[in-house]
Amino acid sequence: MTIVIGIIHVIMAIGLILIVLLQTGRGSDIGAAFGGGSSQTLFGSSGSSGFMTKLTTIGAVVFMVTSLVLAYTYSHKGSTVRAVPAQTEQSAPVPAQPAAPQQGTK
Repeated sequence: MTIVIGIIHVIMAIGLILIVLLQTGRGSDIGAAFGGGSSQTLFGSSGSSGFMTKLTTIGAVVFMVTSLVLAYTYSHKGSTVRAVPAQTEQSAPVPAQPAAPQQGTK
C-alpha cells in the first residue's frame, strides 16, 4: 500500500511542476493584451478561475494528502518493527572432543 501511495506522490509532484510551468503569469492575462494596467479587474475582483487553476488546486491537495499519509506510515512503521533484531540467547556449541585412544591388549 505504501508503494502505491509513493508512486501517486511522485506522479503528483511531477504533475504539479508541469501544471505550474504551463500556466501564464498574472501580468499576461487578457486584460494586459488590451493595454490595461491592472489585468485583475477585467474578470472582477476574484480574477479568472480557469481550468489550470482548479487543476493546480486539486493536484496540491492530493500531493499534501499523500505527503501526510506517507509521513504517518513511515513514522509508525518503526514502532511496530524493530530496527535492530533482538538478540536471542543461544547456547554455545559444544566443541567436538577427540576420541580417546583405545587401549588394547597385545
